[in-house]
Parts: sequence; C-alpha cells; structure tokens
Amino acid sequence: MTEPAPAASRRREAGSASARSLLLTVLGEFVHPRHTSVWTATLLQAMAALGVEEKSARQALTRTASEGLLTSTRHGRRVLWELTPQGADLLEEGTRRIYGFMRERHPWDGRWLVLSVPIPETQRQLRHRLRTRLTWLGLGSPTSGIWVSPDATKGQEVHAVIRDLGLDEHAFAWVGPASGIGDESRLLADAWDLADVEERYLAFLADFEDRQARTPGEAFAAQVQMVQEWRRFPFLDPDLPGELLDHDWPGPRAASAFHDRHARWHRQAQAEWDRMDAAAGPRG
Repeated sequence: MTEPAPAASRRREAGSASARSLLLTVLGEFVHPRHTSVWTATLLQAMAALGVEEKSARQALTRTASEGLLTSTRHGRRVLWELTPQGADLLEEGTRRIYGFMRERHPWDGRWLVLSVPIPETQRQLRHRLRTRLTWLGLGSPTSGIWVSPDATKGQEVHAVIRDLGLDEHAFAWVGPASGIGDESRLLADAWDLADVEERYLAFLADFEDRQARTPGEAFAAQVQMVQEWRRFPFLDPDLPGELLDHDWPGPRAASAFHDRHARWHRQAQAEWDRMDAAAGPRG
C-alpha cells in the first residue's frame, strides 16, 4: 500500500495555484464585479504581484481566451480584455458559491438524497464530467455508481445535471431517512475524505485567521491568495449538518475568518487594483 502524502506535501499541492486559476480569481474579484474591461498591462502587473512570471501570465490569458471566457480588442500596441457572457456566467456562479458557502447553518430533517447512475469505466470523460458537477453540488460517492447527500433539497439541481449529461434513462434517485441498517459514520467516511478536508481547514486558519495586511499591495495579495484557497472548499466539503459530525468541525470557524479578513482587506485591495489599472493608462 502506498503511504499517504505528508501533510506538508498536501499543503504545498493545495497552495500551488496555476496561473490560470489565479487569473480567474483576479477576474472574479476585480473585473467581473465592475462589469468593465482591463488592459493586458494591468493583469500582468496584478499577476506579478502574486508571484506569476510574465510568460506564465500571458499563457494563462491565451488559454482562458481559447476557452471562450475572455475576448480581446487591440488598441494600437495594447490589448483590452473583456469577459464573454460565458466567462461572466462562470464567475457569477463561482461568486455565489464561494461567498454563500457555509454562510448559514440549516437544521437537518434526517433525510438523504440517494442517486444511482452507473457509468461504464470506458466512458471516462462522461464519468469525470458527472463527478465534477455532482461534487460541486456537495454529493459524495460511497461506492461506484451511487451518490448521496444529506441535503434532500438538491433534488432539482441533481436532476438538471443528469438531464444535461443525457443520463435520464440510466439514473434513479430517491429521498428518505436512513433505515438503520449499516453505520452512517462509515457511509460518511466512504463518501468524503473528511479527515483531509479538516486538515485543509486547519491549514487555512493557520495561514489567514490572524494574517495582517499593512499596505494596499499586501491587502491585494492577501485577498487573492485567501480567495484562491477558500474557493476549493465548496468542492471538498459537503457542508454536512452538525447532527452528522462527531466533534467541533473547523469549517464554520474558517468561514468566519474568510469573511472577516475579506471585509478588512477589501477596500485597500480595490485601491491597489485601481492604482495598477491607472498605471496601465486610459482606455481612449
């Protein structure tokens, strides 16, 4: 059996954000909310402040544009970028999920949503698309072909995923309480890697709960880095009801730290973005 990766290695892996991923975070924090365009020079300066080399930043821009998320117009030697409708929709959905995640705790009615949707191993791309979308909704898979969630209200969203992927004829779903057969704690352990999620929450708290930003530049970098880390949790944490957790789960504390620090850094981070944008020159 392969030994699990040391905690430090997993943290380095979690923290090694790709240039494209950082670019999307910057666009989501500073471009999309303003519904405006942005010069290449502004984005390159912003990415440099985050430790991304110019070549990697330009490649991230090209890749993001090739995916249909950005469009460009040339003004002499300069290039102005705008989000496409597809890019704006993607960032809007991400914003809702990132900032709405764990904002409120809801009482659990004891019901589970269970989805059966077997897909052959040969259809790897379809399996990957299904896993990505169901994981985004917070579902976990305790065994092949079975997905579960303690949030029975997600039925319509799950149905939309099944319909979009053309799996209506292969899927079945039902809602109800557990029958008492089997151990729910084992189900949780099989469906989600909660130990890893908890470790990541504790690492997030260690990095950001007491972090200070004394200048606009520091606030800009800190805010982007924090959002970059936080945006992973809606994919990792199913946001289980407290009734299913057997100890003091660090998720709510991490969510509180995220929103507190973001509120503290927001004004200065926006001011730093304005400075970088002004340095890139007028749009006329």
